[in-house]
Amino acid sequence: VQLQASGGGLVQTGGSLRLSCAASGFRLGDYGIGWFRQAPGREREGVSYIRSGHGTYYADSAKGRFTISRDNAKNTVYLQMNSLKPEDTAVYYCAAGRPIASAWFTSSLYYYWGQGTLVTVSS
Repeated sequence: VQLQASGGGLVQTGGSLRLSCAASGFRLGDYGIGWFRQAPGREREGVSYIRSGHGTYYADSAKGRFTISRDNAKNTVYLQMNSLKPEDTAVYYCAAGRPIASAWFTSSLYYYWGQGTLVTVSS
């Protein structure tokens, strides 16, 4: 069972990136998938979540700029990030679990985690 996060990189303020979270060893469609991020010196925080039934949730910081989606045929979840800001700089992680929707941002409710991909937004 493995999750592989990719797509991070260096981008200027206002730019875009698309992160991917690919699963192997299990069906991603059977789980809710959360994207979390952790900036240096800060706690890990939830960014977005997509339920196995395609309902989506966003942190206030991500609303209107980020879009989460899933392609079950490719066993992959995406996070499209637009209008990036320097404060979006962090290591981004994807995670699979079955949290209740009202607690999607609680990292301890997830079973599997990817290794993280670094997003750096320059000013």
